[in-house]
Amino acid sequence: MHSRYLVWDFSPTFLRSGRIHLPIPVSVVGLILSSVLYYGGYRYFAGRADGSTGAADDAKGARSPGEAGAPVDMDQAADESSGTGSSRLSTVKIVALIVASLIAGQLLTAPFNLGIIRTFGPLTIRWYGLMWDLAFLLGYFLGLKMFRDAGKSLRRLDSLLLYVMIGTVAGARLGQVFFYTPDFYFAHPIQILEIWNGGLASHGAAAGALIAVWLYVRKYPDMKYLWLLDRIVIPATIGGAFVRIGNFFNSEILGQVSHLPWAIIFERVDMLPRQPSMLYEAAWYFIGFFLLWWIYRRYKGAPPDGLIFGVFLVYVFSGRIMIEFTKTHQADFTAGWPIKMGQLLSIPFVLFGIWLLSRKVKHKESA
Repeated sequence: MHSRYLVWDFSPTFLRSGRIHLPIPVSVVGLILSSVLYYGGYRYFAGRADGSTGAADDAKGARSPGEAGAPVDMDQAADESSGTGSSRLSTVKIVALIVASLIAGQLLTAPFNLGIIRTFGPLTIRWYGLMWDLAFLLGYFLGLKMFRDAGKSLRRLDSLLLYVMIGTVAGARLGQVFFYTPDFYFAHPIQILEIWNGGLASHGAAAGALIAVWLYVRKYPDMKYLWLLDRIVIPATIGGAFVRIGNFFNSEILGQVSHLPWAIIFERVDMLPRQPSMLYEAAWYFIGFFLLWWIYRRYKGAPPDGLIFGVFLVYVFSGRIMIEFTKTHQADFTAGWPIKMGQLLSIPFVLFGIWLLSRKVKHKESA
């Protein structure tokens, strides 16, 4: 019977080490102190590298009389003055600063014997985590390309990546807590913090990223909210494809029992042939990435604000609504509902995308 179907029994673990014995005892408090020393040292030496007058004075001197009141992108001016466009310190200096900070942190805390660790591990690296890392890494390089196209400061991208990473992971976790398994997490609240045990929801990740970008533009008012979202959702789409491949390695986001020729038996779950719903989503997102990138290139890197974001919302979440029909119920309390939780959460995103495309983008183009 099983010979008709692919049997997926691949381990979700990419690498697992045994317990590692450290050559010297390491102070946890010393590691914390080292991070503080590194941050302080980096700020000090970077400030000296920028010169005593700073990029602001250079930017002021470069203004023409007709531009006297124009706002200055301080990070962009610093990029231009340093000539690197990425960092103020060379890689060699950064590595030296890291090593010096680690040594200083351990020496300063050694007499107090605080939080000493002598062994480390076992260390487990999972395919799912690697897929998330790949998603953020690819997103960063795509962001570099689009920020360069727009002449924006690349330093802003580093800060933006941090905002989006925190917002995405926190939102994904809270989405799982509130929308899919609230009974369990409300009964065990401490496990909300244990994200390494799994439990991330894509709708929560989307909401968390939207909030993170909104907080980011409050810090940098010269960056437009929709302009940023247009450039974030392109890597987010292909990142979603990699995350769904990670779900495949984990044998999760299961489809309904099916006897289609391409049904898969997930041996780690049961011996029933099921639709590979997570692979349907991965393929949908890959196609969506090429669609959004084509739109970006079609407008030579300057599409109307909100156009790509609107297309993303309609395309991605409409596909999510359709693919949910092939899945099992992810939230136990929705088992008797005529609509799954993933479909219910997707509807507002689709409606907002339609509104954005019909009102905001149309108004911008006609203007």
